[in-house]
Amino acid sequence: MTDLLRPIDIDRPARIAFGPGQVASIGAWARERGITRSLVIAGGFNAARIDLLGLPGEVTVFGEVKPEPDIPNLDAALALAERVQPQLVVGFGGGSAMDLAKLVAVLPGSGQTLHEVVGPEKVAGRRVALAQVATTSGTGSEAGSRSLVTDPATQNKLAVQSRHMIADLAVVDPDLTLSVPASVTAATGVDALAHCAEAFTSRKSHPTIDLYALEGIRLVGRFLARAVADGSDREARAGLALASLYGGFCLGPVNTTAGHAVAYPLGTRHHVAHGLACAVIFPHTLAFNASVVPAKTALVLDALGLAGARDVLATTHGWCAALGIQMRLSALGVPEDDLPVMATEAHAIRRLLDNNPREMSQDDILAIYRAAF
Repeated sequence: MTDLLRPIDIDRPARIAFGPGQVASIGAWARERGITRSLVIAGGFNAARIDLLGLPGEVTVFGEVKPEPDIPNLDAALALAERVQPQLVVGFGGGSAMDLAKLVAVLPGSGQTLHEVVGPEKVAGRRVALAQVATTSGTGSEAGSRSLVTDPATQNKLAVQSRHMIADLAVVDPDLTLSVPASVTAATGVDALAHCAEAFTSRKSHPTIDLYALEGIRLVGRFLARAVADGSDREARAGLALASLYGGFCLGPVNTTAGHAVAYPLGTRHHVAHGLACAVIFPHTLAFNASVVPAKTALVLDALGLAGARDVLATTHGWCAALGIQMRLSALGVPEDDLPVMATEAHAIRRLLDNNPREMSQDDILAIYRAAF
């Protein structure tokens, strides 16, 4: 069967507002719907600037989103939602805030627990409006149907996927990212790149998504270094915001592969920020898969502006390092004696590894960790 004959379902936010100044659109949108009671899910920095949203009526803020949200963090947000009974839930931030917002929009009053909805399409429904406002350019969570929360008991990420968690309104205003530091810009930019490259080389890749994946890679190749060098470069910020959005388009119907599976234990076990974890791992998994998807790997390199590179690992590793990203696990506080345990955990993430174009064993994963150490 060719890719064109493989069925695919594509769900997107009902409305996407993209461009400088579009953050102002959410207030008007809420007023049109008669919303008078909202709950905003945000981290500390964004909680201090919710006036930018211009929401009508009573606005309550849960401003304690953690960088790698876990079940206790979610439970605190859910408890506030139960008290407030909002008509609208707004995720205002990066992937962590938007992921929590999705669950806060669907779980209160549903009779369902988090563990009951883990997996694909187990959420019963949604009774409130959901809007997402992205303030980083990396996860693309504003466009997606997945939410990831860490279980402290197992140190694994729980993944919930549901079309009920797709936003009614997704706002991508690149001016909101102007304050993002260079180091975070670099790491989250490579996360967006990884979403696109992994989807493009996945066993589940599809022509309806490939065009977004390749264009997302091109945008990162064109604009990431510029945004890192000059955070006030509004064109570069807009290019990265679009790349991140396209990466989010890739996640729903296709999803990521080994790169994210191998990166996850870095965050859950050692609190390495998700974007940084993906950036460290990206060159290794792209190179690992190159032998089985050579044509697509060449297209990825070409889109990045690295056409003709013979050593995929060295070239992409150098490209990431040139952005100022710390590419050594040892420098990120990851202990060497934990690498085998991490390899075991990563190998168990079958929902992603089964998408990988090349079979990756536990020993292969351990070899990647050691090469990155």
